[in-house]
Amino acid sequence: MLLARFRDAGFVHVRPSFGSILIPLFEEDGLRLGELAERGGISKQTMTTLVRDVEAAGYIRRKADPDDARAARAYLTAEARRFQPVAERALARLDQAADAVGGTAEAERVARWLHRFAGI
Repeated sequence: MLLARFRDAGFVHVRPSFGSILIPLFEEDGLRLGELAERGGISKQTMTTLVRDVEAAGYIRRKADPDDARAARAYLTAEARRFQPVAERALARLDQAADAVGGTAEAERVARWLHRFAGI
């Protein structure tokens, strides 16, 4: 459902797994990669791979942390900012769909999936 909405809006390179990186950055841009892993609910190893994928797709860029040259921070690109309202609308619709089937196995499946996608 998310992929279809993203593609319909012209964001063909966005994968649902990108939510673990993008959602925390939508809330606070410029997070250190370790903070990003924690907020996204993923391991640092998974985060490293995923950050590379999201960066290659053009949605974030990494920069050295000005406070600690050993660390890096992730920043949203203009393309990510264009994508943000699309993602928010898609997640809201999924939330509504989950509410509509409340208490069913389908609602539980959607809730688990939302949790994995957005860390909610």
